[in-house]
Amino acid sequence: MKANPALGATRNCPHCRTTILQRSTICPACRHVLRFDGIKVGAVQKTAPTSPVLPTAEPLRIESTLRQPKEGSGCEYCLVVVVTNDRGEELTRQVISVGTLKPAEARTFSLSVETYAPGVAATNGQLHEEPALG
Repeated sequence: MKANPALGATRNCPHCRTTILQRSTICPACRHVLRFDGIKVGAVQKTAPTSPVLPTAEPLRIESTLRQPKEGSGCEYCLVVVVTNDRGEELTRQVISVGTLKPAEARTFSLSVETYAPGVAATNGQLHEEPALG
């Protein structure tokens, strides 16, 4: 099977400037709607109708809460995400957030990985093949 050349194509979100997948219709960072596929203008449909691009799977989801004891003196934190390939080589390292926790404060951190399959749309938890254009 040949690799899809469009797979992994990226662009910047016009709202928050985060690098996102080209096929995204909603920015995963700021959650703004980026494009409307299949919108009718007057009586003429300008584009082929397609389903919104939604994740086809979420193979990883982690959530954890960091709490400081009431008697503590507080602490600083730095949230770092590192992505490596199958050979252990670092592809990217991002500092997502830094901050402090005062005594009795807590922060909850959530991490998820969403996957997208070309030509497949998810609606209401069901996977559907997108119609071919032509």
